[in-house]
Amino acid sequence: MSDIPGFWAVIPAGGAGTRLWPLSRAGHPKFLHDLTGSGRSLLQETLDRVEPLAVERVVVVTGVAHADAVRQQLPSLAEDSLLAEPSPRDSMAAIGLAAAFVEARDPEAIIGSFAADHVIPDAEAFRACVAEAVGVARDGQVVTIGIEPTHPSTGFGYIQMGRPIPGAPTARRVRQFVEKPDARRATAYLSTGEFRWNAGMFVVRAATLLDLLHRWHPELAKGLRVIAADPSRLDEVWPTLEKIAIDHAVAEPAADAGVVAVVPGDFAWDDIGDFASLSALLPEPGDEHGVRVLGDAALVHAVDSTGLVSPRGGRPVAVVGLEGVVVIDSGDAVLVTTLDRAQDVKKVVERLKEQGRTDLT
Repeated sequence: MSDIPGFWAVIPAGGAGTRLWPLSRAGHPKFLHDLTGSGRSLLQETLDRVEPLAVERVVVVTGVAHADAVRQQLPSLAEDSLLAEPSPRDSMAAIGLAAAFVEARDPEAIIGSFAADHVIPDAEAFRACVAEAVGVARDGQVVTIGIEPTHPSTGFGYIQMGRPIPGAPTARRVRQFVEKPDARRATAYLSTGEFRWNAGMFVVRAATLLDLLHRWHPELAKGLRVIAADPSRLDEVWPTLEKIAIDHAVAEPAADAGVVAVVPGDFAWDDIGDFASLSALLPEPGDEHGVRVLGDAALVHAVDSTGLVSPRGGRPVAVVGLEGVVVIDSGDAVLVTTLDRAQDVKKVVERLKEQGRTDLT
């Protein structure tokens, strides 16, 4: 796929990834890491995916604490295409700021928002979905890309697909967005064939997004457009903006109003939510290892063991007789858990924060 005229790619780069501690931390979150062994960080891989479609029309939104690191990892990014949030105000403010910035430059522009910490191995299939989504968005729709579920996950929200959209190859109306379900409901969703995972990818005309936001959250939309018109007012206006996710602010009410579409994404996708997800993305262990390794495999010595080991601290790590183990050595901290309990790693971060150990979080 090649450059799509009038299309801008927005990359929100935020979140601390606490379930990936001690690799991912508030000061150096997961999108800045190479977590796939590709030699590129998740942020850089995201830029690689969207750049053929948007060329130089890429905007990255991140926190002020990460702006320098983002700039260092993305030297090709235009100086004024990195937007730094003074403080976290959730996804609507972040994506809305980029939309207002783009609208001020090109009132007819279509934006696509793609998080900086997702893994999508098949970039061509992804870009084909985005191209279809742009075509549907030109007719005034809010378009999301729905990921085909591989299992009844309770960790993602879901999108219920409705009737096909005339003239579009695969796009359908969105009947509703549903919150993260329990296991019983997730299984029921999959049995219907009507549901897709909500990966938070949205394609929409920038002006349409802000107009819809104004319909339900007028002060937030107004504040974002004020900042875009006069960037010097960012520090003044930003703290007054409502803190709300884009799903709640626009996607869900817009679906109820019948102006949301979904393009089914039949490509592999993962948001690397924990070490179990990360382990599944790494290469199968060779004969000398029963564990998957993120980092220097020569430092890992595994005997009759399975799981994931990351020797980022540079020290040898030995694992003997353990099934489904997770050992992460970051140099200043060591995590030992199991793949089954990977979701609970965030509790360690919570306790460290309670103890005032910001040096480790």
